[in-house]
Amino acid sequence: MDLQHLTHYYKDKKVFLTGHTGFKGSWLLQWLHSLGAIVKGYSLAPENKSDLYYLINGDTLCESMIGDVRDSETVIEAIASFQPDFVFHLAAQPLVRLSYEIPSETFSVNAVGTANVLDGVRRLEKPCAVVLITTDKVYENKEWHYPYREIDRLGGYDPYSASKACAELIIGSYRNSFFRPSDYSKHRKSVASARAGNVIGGGDWAKDRIIPDIVRALAQDSPIIVRNPASVRPWQHVLEPLGGYLHLATKMVDDPVKYADSWNFGPLPEDNLTVEELVKIAVRNWGSGSYEARALANQPHEAGLLKLDISKSIHELGWKPKYNAETAIRKTLEWYKTCHVSPQNAAAALKANIEEYAS
Repeated sequence: MDLQHLTHYYKDKKVFLTGHTGFKGSWLLQWLHSLGAIVKGYSLAPENKSDLYYLINGDTLCESMIGDVRDSETVIEAIASFQPDFVFHLAAQPLVRLSYEIPSETFSVNAVGTANVLDGVRRLEKPCAVVLITTDKVYENKEWHYPYREIDRLGGYDPYSASKACAELIIGSYRNSFFRPSDYSKHRKSVASARAGNVIGGGDWAKDRIIPDIVRALAQDSPIIVRNPASVRPWQHVLEPLGGYLHLATKMVDDPVKYADSWNFGPLPEDNLTVEELVKIAVRNWGSGSYEARALANQPHEAGLLKLDISKSIHELGWKPKYNAETAIRKTLEWYKTCHVSPQNAAAALKANIEEYAS
């Protein structure tokens, strides 16, 4: 997959990006800006001044609109007034453990918010490629070694996973009801969902995520507390799925009927690592540190084994990961070592990572 072609598709095009103030959203915002896209962001305000969005001066990279995706009228008006060529929907309540504390809010944000974005798209009277981001956790996880394919049954044990499975059902319903690929010449909307694995990368400070927990412990010279050392996840650098989303949308422009579907973006099979393996690589790349496995009492359920089958994206999209797990972890830790001490270097480091990945 040659990512150099992206400028041809995005330069001077209007891109509506929800969740632009978040971790993945900030990376995608910077990338879109570097491609010459005209971006309108719609999201809640960043929670802290140390968030990545502020470090990259996100307000200078887009027209930023602070809003809640649950506010249907505001979302619909924001899309209608902007008239986008592309929509990337990343806004979400993204944390599994938090979803146990705020289950109804998680369902509202992730499911109803997705429907509101699609309602906005439904009112557009122009062609638009729409990529809605869900998660690898949308599948009914039987915790077997078989990697999940796009045709496998949807499910979800915890509220977060179930809310994202709901979002997938909503996307499918809107595609069947309003954006049927066979009727594309009438509605001119191509709608796809993207299911990414566990994403790591610089600038993520979310609670209860493994890399932020590792970095905080290493920076304080404290042991890393590992809750589930044997859990297996499809770890990947943040640029991998983002490159996949951008590439998918270009394919949707070229063939809006064929690519209006669901797509998995994850690592190659050999790069599915346990949490303990990831921690060991992180400590080695940091140059110091230690960890201890600690079973905490009364913890909510989290899946022990999860793998994605990415063969469809490889064969039909021509997309495949560029980084193995070791490289993804090393580049992530390099970013934190540079920017945790000197946050003024965050924007430059982000741009450098994107340029290297896309070259």
